Amino acid sequence: MPVSAGGGREEEIRRYAAMVYRLALARAGNSADAEDIFQEVFLRYVSKAPAFTSEEHRKAWLLRVTVNCARKLHAAPWRRLTEPLSDLLAAPEPEESGLWDALQRLRPEDRTVLHLYYYEELSTGEIARLLGCRPGTVRSRLTRARERLREQYKEDLP
Repeated sequence: MPVSAGGGREEEIRRYAAMVYRLALARAGNSADAEDIFQEVFLRYVSKAPAFTSEEHRKAWLLRVTVNCARKLHAAPWRRLTEPLSDLLAAPEPEESGLWDALQRLRPEDRTVLHLYYYEELSTGEIARLLGCRPGTVRSRLTRARERLREQYKEDLP
């Protein structure tokens, strides 16, 4: 029996809000873009009202849409025409830490695979289905992402 998106939408949004935001933040690298991605994901969730066969299906759908929205945001033509605020104008973000800084210097693909594996506790098979690749590819990406993170983090140490 399909699990509908209707009825308890607010409850479902509350249940998955932190998961979607964390992935959006890991992928985007800043809270402003993460909030935009978050809103887009749940706007699609409410407007499309997809039917799911299980909660795992719902979770996988939300994760996949989050990855797609983040990819779309980074590919937007207007992003190539913008310049970051100068260091004098930039407000410090609460997420700042040595590990956070090291993570932010990784490619979005590396941050995504690390996030899905460590924060969402998905298996390599589940990640492969979400990203549309093979489990072996996910394992390779995880290995390379861990090594890159280790190198970035070592650079930050005094």
